Amino acid sequence: MGRIILTGDRPTGRLHLGHYVGSLKRRVELQNSGEYDKMFVFIADAQALTDNADNPEKVRQNIIEVALDYLACGLNPEKVTLFIQSQIPELAELTTYFMNLVTVSRLQRNPTVKTEIQMRNFEASIPVGFFCYPISQAADIAAFKATTVPAGEDQEPMLEQTREIVKRFNGIYGETLVEPKILLPENQVCMRLPGTDGKAKMSKSLGNCIYLSDSEKEVQAKVRSMYTDPTHIKISDPGKIEGNTVFTYLDAFCRPEHFERYLPEYPNLDELKAHYQRGGLGDVKVKKFLNAILEELLAPIRARRKEAEQDIPEVYDILKRGSMQAREVAAQTLSEVRRAMKIDYFNDAELIREQSRRFGQE
Repeated sequence: MGRIILTGDRPTGRLHLGHYVGSLKRRVELQNSGEYDKMFVFIADAQALTDNADNPEKVRQNIIEVALDYLACGLNPEKVTLFIQSQIPELAELTTYFMNLVTVSRLQRNPTVKTEIQMRNFEASIPVGFFCYPISQAADIAAFKATTVPAGEDQEPMLEQTREIVKRFNGIYGETLVEPKILLPENQVCMRLPGTDGKAKMSKSLGNCIYLSDSEKEVQAKVRSMYTDPTHIKISDPGKIEGNTVFTYLDAFCRPEHFERYLPEYPNLDELKAHYQRGGLGDVKVKKFLNAILEELLAPIRARRKEAEQDIPEVYDILKRGSMQAREVAAQTLSEVRRAMKIDYFNDAELIREQSRRFGQE
C-alpha cells in the first residue's frame, strides 16, 4: 500500500490567504517532496451543494475560481490529480453504504458539525445532506484509500469519524479500506489564520478575507484597515501583540530575509515586537512592512492566475482528465467494497453455482 494524499476545497468563492497558509502552500510542498505515491486534490462541489442547494449557480461559477487558484499556487496537474467531486458517482455510492454504519446521535456529537450548523443558522431546520456531510467526506477519503489528509486542527473530529467508519466497515466486511491520518500545518499560526477584522478565522461569509487573486491596491487597502491594538492610539503608546492581527500575520508570513529587504533597521521579528510593545513604533510602519511581505508572496500567484485565465478551456480539460483518472481509482475501490459486502452479484460465480445447485439445475 502506497502513501496517498487526498485534500480539497468547497467551491463557494475564490480562495484566500487562510486557504494558502492552512493548506495550499503545504500541498505544493508535498507535491514536490516525492514522499507520496499519489496525490488527489478535488473541488468539493457536491459538499458545497449541501448548504447551497437553492443556489447551484454559485457553486457552478466558482469551480473555475478554485481551479485557477490551484494552478496559480503551483499545483501541477502532471504531479497531482485535480478533479471535481460530483463527477465521481462512486463517491455517492460509497456514502450510501457508509450511512448504515453511523448513528444519528454520533453525527450530532461531532463538534465540527455542531459549529458549522451554528454558523449557518441551521439549528431549527438542518438539511439532511448537510447533516450527513461527515459521512460523504469519509467516503471521499476512503474511495481513494488515502493514508494522509492535510487539514487544520478543526477538521480532526471529521478525520476521527472517518477512521471510525473505516474501522467499522473493515470489522464487518473484512480488511478493505484504509484508516487515514491527519497532517496538521507545521506553523501553529497557520492552523487558524484570523480574518482582517481579528474576530474570527478568515471566511468568505464574514467578508474579512484577503483573496489570492486580489489586486495590489485591494491588498494594500485591506492591510491598511486591518485590526491592531485599539489602545495603541499614539506612536509613543505601548502596544499589545496578543490579538493584534498584523502581528499574527507577520508570525505566519514573515521570514528573516524580509527584514533585510524591507525593514533593515530591525534584525528580526522579535525586535520589531519588542519595540512595538515598549512604544515608539506606529501601526502604519508595521502595516507597510506586512504589505510588502504579502505583495512579494501574492505577485507571482497573481501573475500565474492571469496566465491560466487566458485559456479557460484548457483548465476545464485539466479537470476533466483528472476526474477521469480519479474515477478509475474510485471504481476499483468500489469494486472491492461490493465484493467485500457480497453485493457484486453478477461477478459472483460461486453464488450463481451454489444457487443453481440449490434449485436443482446442477
